[in-house]
Amino acid sequence: MLSFDLRSLETKAVQVDGSIGSDDPIWQEGDNRPAEPIRVTGRLSSAGDGRFYFKGRIEGRVSMPCRFCLEQVDVDVDEEVNFLLAETGAEEADDPDVFLYDANERNLDLRPSIRETWLLSAPAYVQCKEDCKGLCATCGTNLNEGTCNCTQRTTDSRWNALLKR
Repeated sequence: MLSFDLRSLETKAVQVDGSIGSDDPIWQEGDNRPAEPIRVTGRLSSAGDGRFYFKGRIEGRVSMPCRFCLEQVDVDVDEEVNFLLAETGAEEADDPDVFLYDANERNLDLRPSIRETWLLSAPAYVQCKEDCKGLCATCGTNLNEGTCNCTQRTTDSRWNALLKR
């Protein structure tokens, strides 16, 4: 469960133990969605008038293509997270490290904050192995699996530094 009654949060802290699946409507087009549900655990407590503090952990897995050879690579994401939530219009509203919520709502939904935290924690790109050779630029053969029959073209020697990996 990742939604909590605002009135009860003001009097006592709650333990958070929930998940967000890759099919959750919180995700937007272009987001780096998790390959399996993200597990969210931690503690949510009052941090003063209209503010709440979350301290916990997000765990999940992302599956992305290697940036050189396009083979699928699974990467575990396991991050300790801490963030502050404040009412829209609070003095902290300009702070990019503070997540805002609508005080007129009855419940405080952690999913938007967890989504943003996930997007910052998950890698932007992955590599299948350190010495990945990638794809042939001419025929598309995966050079990790073998060589291709393409002839090497001679290029201007000024580009040689870029050809080395």
